Amino acid sequence: MLLVLGAFAVVPILLPWIVGRIGARAFYVAAILPIAGFAYAVVLTPQVLAGDIPFETYAWIPPLGIDLSMRMDTLSWLMTLVVTGVGALVMIYCRWYFRGKKENLGQFAAVLLAFAGAMYGLVLTDDLVVLVMFWEVTSVLSYLLIGYYNKRAASRRAALQALLVTTLGGLVMLIGVVLLVVDAGTSSISTILAEAPSGPIVDAALVMILVGALSKSAIFPFHFWLPGAMAAPTPVSAYLHAAAMVKAGIYLIARLAPVFAIAPPWRPIVISLGVFTMLLGGFQALRETDLKRVLAFGTVSQLGLLTVVLGYGTRDAALAGLALLLSHALFKSALFLVVGVIDRQLSTRDLTELSGVGRQAPVMATFSIIAVASMIGIIPTIGFVAKEGALAALLHEALGGAVWGIVALVGIVLGSVLTAGYGIRFLWGAFSTKRAANGDRMPDTEWPDPPIGFLVAPIVLSGLTVIAGVAAPWLDKAFAPYADQAPVSTPGVPAPEHPAHLALWHGLEPALWISLATIAIGVLVFWATRSWRPAKRLLPFTAAEVYNGALRVIARLSVVTTSLTQRGSLPVYVGTIFVVFVAAEATALLASDDWQAKLDAYQTPTQLLVAPIMIAAGLIAIRARKRYTGVVLVSVTGLGMVLLFATSGAPDLALTQILVETVTLVAFALVLRRIPSRLGEHNASVWPVARAVLGAAVGITMALVAIVATSARVEKPISDAFPDLAYELGHGKNVVNVALVDLRGWDTMGELSVLILAATGVASLVFVTHRADTLSRAISSLPTGATRARRPLVETSDGLRQRGDERGSGRMAWLVGGQRVRPENRSIMLEVIVRILFHTIIIVSLYLLFAGHNLPGGGFAGGLVAGMALVMRYVAGGRYELGAAAPTDAGRLLGTGMTIAVACAIVPVFFGDQPLTSYFWEFDDVPLLGHVEFVTSTLFDIGVYLVVIGLVLDVLRSLGAEVDRQAQEAREQQGVSVP
Repeated sequence: MLLVLGAFAVVPILLPWIVGRIGARAFYVAAILPIAGFAYAVVLTPQVLAGDIPFETYAWIPPLGIDLSMRMDTLSWLMTLVVTGVGALVMIYCRWYFRGKKENLGQFAAVLLAFAGAMYGLVLTDDLVVLVMFWEVTSVLSYLLIGYYNKRAASRRAALQALLVTTLGGLVMLIGVVLLVVDAGTSSISTILAEAPSGPIVDAALVMILVGALSKSAIFPFHFWLPGAMAAPTPVSAYLHAAAMVKAGIYLIARLAPVFAIAPPWRPIVISLGVFTMLLGGFQALRETDLKRVLAFGTVSQLGLLTVVLGYGTRDAALAGLALLLSHALFKSALFLVVGVIDRQLSTRDLTELSGVGRQAPVMATFSIIAVASMIGIIPTIGFVAKEGALAALLHEALGGAVWGIVALVGIVLGSVLTAGYGIRFLWGAFSTKRAANGDRMPDTEWPDPPIGFLVAPIVLSGLTVIAGVAAPWLDKAFAPYADQAPVSTPGVPAPEHPAHLALWHGLEPALWISLATIAIGVLVFWATRSWRPAKRLLPFTAAEVYNGALRVIARLSVVTTSLTQRGSLPVYVGTIFVVFVAAEATALLASDDWQAKLDAYQTPTQLLVAPIMIAAGLIAIRARKRYTGVVLVSVTGLGMVLLFATSGAPDLALTQILVETVTLVAFALVLRRIPSRLGEHNASVWPVARAVLGAAVGITMALVAIVATSARVEKPISDAFPDLAYELGHGKNVVNVALVDLRGWDTMGELSVLILAATGVASLVFVTHRADTLSRAISSLPTGATRARRPLVETSDGLRQRGDERGSGRMAWLVGGQRVRPENRSIMLEVIVRILFHTIIIVSLYLLFAGHNLPGGGFAGGLVAGMALVMRYVAGGRYELGAAAPTDAGRLLGTGMTIAVACAIVPVFFGDQPLTSYFWEFDDVPLLGHVEFVTSTLFDIGVYLVVIGLVLDVLRSLGAEVDRQAQEAREQQGVSVP
């Protein structure tokens, strides 16, 4: 099971490439994995039925007791068959549904298969925390699937609506899961159910978990997102909204109900909301004219039915509930796929525009009738078996005096009437011959026969409803282990004389007559509402309008909050941060009298020399009137730290500090080009005394915090063991570098993420309309292969040419972008120096990268040195030279570096080790190299190296090249000629 789950994580990555090669036929390839999962579940069937439950586990986060555990009991076995079986058929169906379409098809196929994998993990995991993770993954992936038609506003709104509603429920559920796990002392679902904890905390946890389950399964008041999600392609509706995603909430209710249905808050919530949802959805389905929306509201109604039956929590209800879950997955998926065929062939789903389709498509109509027969409960389908079993179970509870049994029975009877009504309405709307308002027969809708492969999936699913009905006795034995976990009846209700069982025929019992009555009344309801066009709504508002109103209130509140707090003044923002800092830290310091200060006058004589210079530079910076002068003076304090680090035995920190200061100074210089050179030129500084007081308070507070923190240690620091750990575990002598890439690799990975976010944020502020990076294509005047030619380039009146070209020759071009720099900004001396030193600096950066494990350096320092080489190329040759120096997108470097770092964390897991475990190889007498040592953390360092280069390149491209481009456009608009 874990192997299949891993395949679901890997194969979707390959699908976009496969789709690009063979088009929609790639869905056949995608279907192989669900078929394999289905086949594996079938192979395990004898083991599951025998009670020998398959179980696999992998210790994922041992300190928290969280495991990747997979357990296939009866409920998980059934859900696995549904998720993989229906998923495979939907994949095959997609091959025909998307034939001829290529836009975003690779992404769609990958996301759909990944969603199937997330559902596979969700229904099999035995860890409640991991279940929540899979839960949220399905929400994110469903957002992408629903919003497939991303150019349509309706699709984007529907996707966002589904994401917000289900995620909100998921967050509430997460709190409930935490409470339940803490109270039970374990996150194992099977252990929690076996121990059956109870009490106020458990009751609160169950309520929160039910919020998540009900929101996922579109139960009132969360029901409105499901009809809106019909903006998705039909295969998505057939899979997510009939067999998979909406079943996640039903699955969780079914998982907990046998044990927790007796909890005080359970049945009032589950039964009342389930019954109301069933009636609301069924009533609304009778009002719709879009076939897909008829099925959507019908699905809402059926989900209410499943919630009531599976959530009731008795043995007979649980047995009928599993049969109902299976039947719903089969008939509703089949009907959605039939609507997809109609829509694809006729480009309409409006039942008022369809007439006479049934006679032209008899096969599709026949199997649609079978699916609807299962939906409304007609023999010999599995729907009939499930419906009769549910009615019998609830009838016994109602006659035994159970209040919620009475409510559930009445609700199911009324809901079944509505189900029969909208089921017949669907068949009539899709296939029958209709008459116009004047009574004349409508002309038949011209029906182009679809490919037979297009009908395979709905035919198979519909046919399985009959096969499952005939196989009811076998299903009874298969489902019995799950049903036997629940009590035989509600406390206070006498146990039934004989346990219920699934069968096509139980005789002329009351449940059968009730079922027949609901169908007969449903026919009358359909006849009465066949041409019903209600002009008024029942309520003055709908749930969707409440949702939209809530979003508007939040948007307006955010505008008001932003207008009050975000005044556009940087001093106000910084001042607010500093005031809070001083208030919070000073309160903490003054509130405790148990602290002491241990101070030395100095540790090295260098401090006596450097500290006054740093202080003086800071004081002079306060009086600076030019921005660049202030930046340089502030950098003096940073360079002073370089000396302090270097003389304190920290060469790595000194090297990194000087590189960071240099890059920071360059970034400031790039920004300062676009703002006034003098401070206060547009807006004079105000409240200088208050600023001085606040600055002094911040400095004093920070100094006190440092003194107290460094004097408060009572235990031996863990860093004392780092030298030995670095050598023994990391196989390196540079403690700082080994700590970054090995001992504290998770911290470094988090810092890489922050760097990427920072680069993206800076670029987003500068690139106004798009993020396209076209600098590498900017030097269009270069001859083909000029940058790789052996002959040097020369500057001519026609641009750069190779020396010896028939066009003549001129002055040598030291940098390919130099000719595009404005003459007054060009320095030939600088171009020559950069041309000579660039490659040497790159070599130095590579040396620092690979030597950093044992000597000062590492990926961060090496990346900054390489970044400085790019800075030199940009300063000397302008933005076009930057494009020639780095002919790649900065985002690719950032992504590649982060991918390598993540791979270093994930790959060891596949070998049974902890994430970020490093491996060491040592080779003797290697030809030309001699003794060679290699540790895999070097790969992690390479990822850091690429991320840092990508960061510097992104800053240069955004704050440098893009700002240059915008300035050039501004000059051109003002009529200034630009060379």
